[in-house]
Amino acid sequence: MSKSSRIEKIRSWLANEGYAPKIDGDGDIVIKIEGGTYCVILEDGDEEFYRLVYPSFWSIDSETERQQVVRAAEAATGKTKVAKVFVVKQNTWASIELFLSSADEFSRTFRRSVSALQASIRNFREAMAG
Repeated sequence: MSKSSRIEKIRSWLANEGYAPKIDGDGDIVIKIEGGTYCVILEDGDEEFYRLVYPSFWSIDSETERQQVVRAAEAATGKTKVAKVFVVKQNTWASIELFLSSADEFSRTFRRSVSALQASIRNFREAMAG
């Protein structure tokens, strides 16, 4: 199945679930959940690879803070199943990356993926606090 077909299938499922998905300039699916912006990113060359991203949730304002963010990201990644927290330039991102055999599997894993992503962000914030 082509990337555009997979995107349309997922976009349609998300719309039916009430998420009001949009397609951004890069062709990624963008949705709002509990006030946060999430992106579903697919690749042309790998039909089984799915990425759910929560971008730019913590800005990095100094080198000292960057070091603290890296430690907190490592702690959150190590503590949370499937989720990764990492630095992108001056921001902190979180993602879930999965290999799924079909776009239909996306709907079966979506809610748990969102939950894990939110847990990784909570774990990151707890590590930053203390």
